Amino acid sequence: MTQTKTIKIVALFLAVLSLAAVLFVLALPRANAAVVKVGSTGATVKTIQTKLKRWGYYTGSIDGIYGAKTKAAVQYFQRKNGLSADGIVGSATAKAMGVSLSGTVSSGGTTTSGKLNNSDLYLLSCCVYGEARGESYTGKVAVAAVILNRVKSSKFPNSISGVIYQQGAFTCVSDGQINLGTNDECTRAAQDAMNGWDPTGGAIYYFNPATATSKWIWSRPQLVTIGKHIFCS
Repeated sequence: MTQTKTIKIVALFLAVLSLAAVLFVLALPRANAAVVKVGSTGATVKTIQTKLKRWGYYTGSIDGIYGAKTKAAVQYFQRKNGLSADGIVGSATAKAMGVSLSGTVSSGGTTTSGKLNNSDLYLLSCCVYGEARGESYTGKVAVAAVILNRVKSSKFPNSISGVIYQQGAFTCVSDGQINLGTNDECTRAAQDAMNGWDPTGGAIYYFNPATATSKWIWSRPQLVTIGKHIFCS
């Protein structure tokens, strides 16, 4: 075999090897692909893990690696939000989480049902500001979660505006503080609640024991105390 032929064969071999390596890399699951699933890695996985951990679905480390624990947390989130519990973050699950599969967090006011919009987000955040601006961040999310839990309940109106403006439901409506507007923190808290974080465990009532005058509210089963508010079912 001549030296020229040997060089050609080696070059061809290296070209095939390089092509195989490229194809292998392209075949690896990426966090920025159309779906995020077991084996995916990257910033989007970290965003998913961070949100799930904040909302109480995930207990693992924020390592950007989509493993068994992350899958289980995603399935838990999917079951709680009426999604197909396949453990894969596709478009529907990503939208419910407020996560963009391109690696950024979406800012639109959407929920798992996709029926809420930016006006809903603004009204919800105004109510949070009026009711709980002096509370911790978790306390703000909790108030927003109660409103959303009422929307889901057959005992209350089926819209955010209907729940908030139901007669006698919220002090901030009665005293006009609903019209004070909102701030960035209350907006983020409202968005987190819309994306599935419920620190109350399903509460549909809350009250401040230092100011409550209703004997009936004390009869409600108490779920958790966050800041100055007791949350009840």
